[in-house]
Amino acid sequence: MANRLLALMALFFSVTLAHADNWPGWRGAGGQGQCLEKSLPLTWSAKDSVRWKVALPDEGSSTPIIWGDRVFMTQASEKSLWPAKGGKGGQGGPAIARKRSLWCLDRATGKIHWQKDVIYEEKESTHPTNPYCSASPVTDGERIVVSHGSAGMVCYDFSGKELWKVDVGKLEHDWGNASSPILYGDLAILWCGPGERVFLLAVNKTTGAKVWQHDEPSTEARAYVGSWSTPIIAKVKGQDQLILGIAKTPQSTDPKNGALKGIDPKTGKELWACAGLGPCVYSSPLFTHTSQGDDLAVQFSGFGGPALAVKLGGSDDITKDRLWHHAKQNPQRIGSGVIVGEHIFMLPENGTPQCFELTTGKQVWEVKERPGGGAWGSMIHADGRLYVCDRGGNTYVFAADPKKYELLATNRINEHVDASIAISGGDIFIRSFKHLWCIGGK
Repeated sequence: MANRLLALMALFFSVTLAHADNWPGWRGAGGQGQCLEKSLPLTWSAKDSVRWKVALPDEGSSTPIIWGDRVFMTQASEKSLWPAKGGKGGQGGPAIARKRSLWCLDRATGKIHWQKDVIYEEKESTHPTNPYCSASPVTDGERIVVSHGSAGMVCYDFSGKELWKVDVGKLEHDWGNASSPILYGDLAILWCGPGERVFLLAVNKTTGAKVWQHDEPSTEARAYVGSWSTPIIAKVKGQDQLILGIAKTPQSTDPKNGALKGIDPKTGKELWACAGLGPCVYSSPLFTHTSQGDDLAVQFSGFGGPALAVKLGGSDDITKDRLWHHAKQNPQRIGSGVIVGEHIFMLPENGTPQCFELTTGKQVWEVKERPGGGAWGSMIHADGRLYVCDRGGNTYVFAADPKKYELLATNRINEHVDASIAISGGDIFIRSFKHLWCIGGK
């Protein structure tokens, strides 16, 4: 009996460590920005603690994913000569990236093992600050699924063989698209939009066959209306649910317009909705089981819009179950925060870190003097530390301490960064506009 117990414990720890070493999708396993690893690098520079860096052919903001000895990343290149439709106010968009690629790199050296390209010749709008291929890939260790916007959703095996490709139709919005695919059971699920066509699409991850589609109101390709969020999967009262923030659309008369929603990931059926979000939603939802046994979800709007927390377990319209609602005077929020214990930590675009009580929404502290420049990256929590990049290429490491703000380190690589970091096997991966960096401990 003792030997069997020891064997089970060994198996448990080996599985846990294997799980911790992989970073399978946007914001890691579970999409919550939580990392189980310890003894991660605290300080580095553009010269110190750099295991390797790989030059990139063009700008990009997607996050790399890591599985075993492989790193996967999306990359756009080979721009056409005619410009994309610009943003509001006549801003010119970037030239269209014809080639949209998935790269497979060696985890230890950064050597490119293979590159698989999709060529897209048609016009597709985006904003200069949102390069093509902004969606991160996702993997289950056997296949990699990637979204290339209007160029479709594609699945490859680890050797680079294309397994299937799904045509999602034209995705048209002044600011482009960015939501990353997620995997659930036998399904690959993608939030398609914003724009005139806005929908959740679930396909069989083995064949690419359509399983269900959940439609949402059109945002009519408006520059300041849309959801670029990536959904998460959470277990609510024993039931798996897909949670996603939906933008408030001016033309809708639905009382649940602009809501955090729960969807049955097996069928696409809407389970509940909590109203109170704004016209722009960039960040991913947050979910936790509290110490009191409650299931809570949190969503922050962007562009100064509202934020909310809601107790889950109800059905249909659960707006009455909101724990708090910040309706006014909010900063722009693009990157996602993290929940640590009974608190939420955020870094808005203005670069001033914030800490809130989870159940009340009360702000515990905010740093008035920002540590650096504007920030678009999402926070990662690991071993009591919070890691996040700003747009100047600085990675800040904060203490995950609700009692006080403590900046532990500022690490500079001196390149523009809009992406969020990934962590695997004790290394930190940072994607700038010029390079993919692998930062390792000494």
